[in-house]
Amino acid sequence: MIYFDQVSKIYDDNSAALDNVSFRIQPGEFVSIVGHSGAGKTTLLKMLLVEDSPTEGDIYFESTNLGSLRRHQISKYRQRVGIIFQDFRLLPHKTVYENVAFAMEVAGHSDEEVASDVPYALELVGLGHKINSFPDQLSGGEQQRVAIARALVNQPDLLIADEPTGNLDPVNTYEIIQILRKINDLGTTVLLTTHNKGVIDSLKKRVITLQDGQIIRDDEAGEYIL
Repeated sequence: MIYFDQVSKIYDDNSAALDNVSFRIQPGEFVSIVGHSGAGKTTLLKMLLVEDSPTEGDIYFESTNLGSLRRHQISKYRQRVGIIFQDFRLLPHKTVYENVAFAMEVAGHSDEEVASDVPYALELVGLGHKINSFPDQLSGGEQQRVAIARALVNQPDLLIADEPTGNLDPVNTYEIIQILRKINDLGTTVLLTTHNKGVIDSLKKRVITLQDGQIIRDDEAGEYIL
């Protein structure tokens, strides 16, 4: 599904954010990427979202070389990728329903599809009863669940979770990770970045470890080892 083929990113000062990185992620996998700040995780995600491009090497999504996409194709490609962030990024003056619906509206879905799919996505993350609430009426964990529903409502093939529990307490962290597990069990490929050792060790899923722009470990059912 995803293939990084000898990918490097060299900046003008000759520093390497990524150095000859190669790996594959198969459809339906749950993969965590770990590493200290500056290890290359952010650069890797930006290139996967076509927000940046490699200096050398190629990145494929299925059979498509992301470097060959034209501008209108990039927008269509991104509809196949859902992403959630540490800081939720909800629209404060829209309700829970409206926040999730907005993602479908931008993608061009009909009113009928929005009315059908938004409640389903919210039920999936356990927030069907909060459909008319505003973000400031929700806990941090609930806000992140809304963000997950928004990322899922267009039925992406890949869900990127970039430090999704960084602002959450242990209870909410556990609940968010369980939701990500459920999403993966339903067939969506999940790519997680996190500094949380407890999350990685409890998942017992594949772990790719970056250090100084290089992959130093790639372990099935791995642990957080740095």
